[in-house]
Amino acid sequence: MKLNLNRKSKDAMIVGLLMLVIVFSWWQIIELSILKNYVLSIGDISPRLANRMIATVEMDPLNATYSIDGKQVTLRNGVAEEAVAPGSATKSVVRVFGAPQKGDLDGDGIDDYAMLISQDGGGSGIFYYVAVGLADESSGKVLGTNSIYLGDRIAPQNISVSNGVILVNYAERRTGEPMTAQPSVGVSKYFRIKG
Repeated sequence: MKLNLNRKSKDAMIVGLLMLVIVFSWWQIIELSILKNYVLSIGDISPRLANRMIATVEMDPLNATYSIDGKQVTLRNGVAEEAVAPGSATKSVVRVFGAPQKGDLDGDGIDDYAMLISQDGGGSGIFYYVAVGLADESSGKVLGTNSIYLGDRIAPQNISVSNGVILVNYAERRTGEPMTAQPSVGVSKYFRIKG
């Protein structure tokens, strides 16, 4: 069987094929455009979503364990309380005094924390110590050190960290003055982590 096509039919078929090619081409362009926008939107959004899903946890020296006079004391939000004796209403309260100061104290390139800690045993004395929280990157925790006694009822001024050295400034009483006297003698002490 022989198919006879006149000129109009041939032109119509060519136009139809061209239309299919054009529609197919446009569909490909639209499809690629949609896909490209989808990929870009995922790329734009995913870091923001990741930041919302993965919280950065900062090491916190206010929630660590320190050794004070040979006893392990675990702070929660910078405070630890315990009864002086079983069943006693009197509590021993240990707290961070002021804000911990950041600085690399063990030479590993990561900021550690130096702080003043006070201990109120429920009596008349308030004892002050200097302590260090070493940042442990592998565990994401702060490892508390032993504390060093500074004095009873002193007047802490400030603590700072520079080049791996801790500087503590405070006032204490003159030798022989009663504990009721206001601390008036300025003292500066320097501390360094032993390697």
